[in-house]
Amino acid sequence: MQVDTVAARALTPLASAAVPVEPRRCLSVVVPCYNEEATIVELLDKVAESPWVQEIVVVDDGSSDRSRELLAAYENPIVRVHLQPRNQGKGAALRQGFAMVTGDYAVVQDADLEYDPADYGLLLEPLEHGRADVVYGSRFQSGAPHRVLFFWHTVGNKLLTIFSNMMTDLNLTDMETCYKVFRREIIQSIEIEEDRFGFEPEVTAKVAALRCRIYEVGVSYSGRTYAEGKKIGWKDGMRAVVCIAKYSPFGQRWLQRSRPGR
Repeated sequence: MQVDTVAARALTPLASAAVPVEPRRCLSVVVPCYNEEATIVELLDKVAESPWVQEIVVVDDGSSDRSRELLAAYENPIVRVHLQPRNQGKGAALRQGFAMVTGDYAVVQDADLEYDPADYGLLLEPLEHGRADVVYGSRFQSGAPHRVLFFWHTVGNKLLTIFSNMMTDLNLTDMETCYKVFRREIIQSIEIEEDRFGFEPEVTAKVAALRCRIYEVGVSYSGRTYAEGKKIGWKDGMRAVVCIAKYSPFGQRWLQRSRPGR
């Protein structure tokens, strides 16, 4: 199903970016969680403090540590928890979470504290002013504090972004960012097919195909090391290359022609 973005835009008058945006409870936060016992409670506390947050949907992806125990004990009326029957991956968790949200907008929030919920206002400003359908929080165009970590990981992210831009004709600086905010009707209209980290290039290709108005804003970033629990690896990078090609217009045309009976 596609969203009539032209009609949707007509319903939202343009506003000046110079006009400050007052916080309101309009944001659904989807938190995919897998073995995050060290950070999940602190993360939920930070998210719940935001004046923008209407609801928090946590999807535990089959954690084997104390994450599920901590989530069961966490008491806040705006927090809902869904327990996946087994570990399926970030994309599968987000597919479930996005189906559950009810706010005007939905944002992805990893449970590891690499991204700061204090940036929600920056992310929501283009949406609240009626200028955007989707907003990406870029780690590479911000003057905010950034933890200095892996050179080759950064190079890989930038190369994937360049390849994605070539396939989608966008000019993003950080396709792989966690912070992606969508108008709810946009993300709920998109069929998420990837179960793991392929979600990032897949959803980027699909919002580009819908001709959504996409904005980027700079956000802070406190990356963690693999010893601290970082999960994405080189195999996920290789899968991202496949997904960029697969979900691009060229890839979709090739898949349609290769189906039996065509």
